[in-house]
Amino acid sequence: MSINEIQDQIIADFSEFDDWMDRYQLLIDLGSEQEPLPEKDKNESNLIDGCQSRVWLVCDRQEDGALTFRAESDALIVKGIVTLLIKVLSGHTAQEILDADLYFIKEIGLAEHLSPTRSNGLLAMLKQMRLYAMAYKELGVGN
Repeated sequence: MSINEIQDQIIADFSEFDDWMDRYQLLIDLGSEQEPLPEKDKNESNLIDGCQSRVWLVCDRQEDGALTFRAESDALIVKGIVTLLIKVLSGHTAQEILDADLYFIKEIGLAEHLSPTRSNGLLAMLKQMRLYAMAYKELGVGN
């Protein structure tokens, strides 16, 4: 699926709920489906700066050039947010990630329903994912 098709599916999933408490629960449920990171990956170099909660993010390049992300957080809602970002961006090339317009964040009302610190964390997670994509692109891989 393309990045936009995945975003459209997320928008459809979230639009089934009018109440933001239900949407928060969906985020928590999404986060609980995420595989926990091995302890060896929970290190300082994988820790994202700018998040109030602790969030570790790992990026791997597949043989076909696609980048895959793995993450974990010590906060349930934040783990759900990073899971959404992974769902959208993982499995795509560096160029696709860099070119992506992540409209689902606005469409589902995520940014406006997060505290300022969580919004900053969301931006920090997204920035780190794009930095990984930029690094792989500059290395000439994952295009």
